[in-house]
Amino acid sequence: MSVIPDNSIIIGKDISFHPWLLKTPTAASPRTLVIGGGVTGLTIAWVLLDRGYHVTIVAKEWASYMKDQRLTSQIAGALWEFPPAVCGQHTDESSIRSSKRWSMLSYSIWEAISAIPGLVSGVQMRTSAFFFSRPMKDDQEQLSKMLEIRKSGVRGFRHSPDIALEYNVGPEYGVVDAYQHLAPVVDTDQAISWLKEFVEKKGAECVTQTIRGDLLGCEDELREKFCADVIVNATGLGGYELAVDSSCYPICGAIIRVINDGKNFLKIATSMCISADAALDYFTGFVFILLRNERILLLGGISEPHEDAVDLMLNLPIIKKMCKQCEAFLPALKNARVDDEYPLVQGLRPFRLGSVRVERELRPRKVQSNGQAHLQQYVAISTTSFSRIIYSYGQGGAGWSLAFGCAGDIACLVDQTLLGLPPKAMEDILLTREYYIQVEEDSQMSC
Repeated sequence: MSVIPDNSIIIGKDISFHPWLLKTPTAASPRTLVIGGGVTGLTIAWVLLDRGYHVTIVAKEWASYMKDQRLTSQIAGALWEFPPAVCGQHTDESSIRSSKRWSMLSYSIWEAISAIPGLVSGVQMRTSAFFFSRPMKDDQEQLSKMLEIRKSGVRGFRHSPDIALEYNVGPEYGVVDAYQHLAPVVDTDQAISWLKEFVEKKGAECVTQTIRGDLLGCEDELREKFCADVIVNATGLGGYELAVDSSCYPICGAIIRVINDGKNFLKIATSMCISADAALDYFTGFVFILLRNERILLLGGISEPHEDAVDLMLNLPIIKKMCKQCEAFLPALKNARVDDEYPLVQGLRPFRLGSVRVERELRPRKVQSNGQAHLQQYVAISTTSFSRIIYSYGQGGAGWSLAFGCAGDIACLVDQTLLGLPPKAMEDILLTREYYIQVEEDSQMSC
């Protein structure tokens, strides 16, 4: 039996794809307040609901189809990727290791969702191809990643330099190697609406409200207002304010939407990517050509760290350059026509320096005494001396790829919080997990 702490989610045991709950809550069951109505918050709500929790979700806005008001989760490319992602914003090694575990758990669940007959979830399994300007054998980092992907459990893996010829990749781009595999492809508008409706059917209460300021300072007030035993903050860039986390920062991104109906170019049925660190020197940034649904293809991308203005237009040089690079990569796109209804998608990827934060609040809890707020030191015998706030943010451009993996860890942190256990820093938890992994590997080698 494995000694590695397991935060995985087992379909049918931990979550159900039916609108009824795996575990029906009672009046005495714990109540959780989830702040954030994107894919991170909704998947956390789903997991907690099936564990028998009462769940209230608070968000300042929900999914919409307006051009000037779509959630970060809606404007995301949402192609499932094995970390690190093609955008080139790689984080530290410990974060990447966690992200790999989260991404594979999410892969299995999105794949299962896509296979449910008649379910209008917006999720499909399609081929995704990744291209490189150097042979894999000459790039140790990319080779190691490819070998890890091949044994990870993804379906349909294939490695061949012929893939570039099969997809008519432009010779100007200098692609000499490639691999492909099946991956979840998400129509985010449809999927985020489906997720919200689904968790509501399971019993979640959705409240439209803007929460401001440091959550630690208003923890008692929020818990009283929403009758919550635990608070989960899944607000993306909102972590800067709500968690007083100055390591949160935006990366501006943009995507051009084109019509993929077979009229202007042969209909594309595969997502294609070349990462920022795998392209030739005279091409900058990364290229992705992503399936959105049966009609729309997404062309990207750009990555502008610490740029929080969302004011890009199709005629700006940076967008024109992005488009030209996509056309150089796949010449057939020179004939593409943009989607007149919603031609340019732009928004802010919610990044965080160092790592995604999936962690309990570590600061001492603020309590009221005689009308004066003061800091109460941790007292072992007092379960109320620890904050009951938990965080899941900083997923950057990988929110859909990491969603269920992060949700599984959050559910474990909720359980620990309700048991009155003291919080541990993410780094300490990761070290503990890596220790157990090493123990198990050593044990297997000695057998």
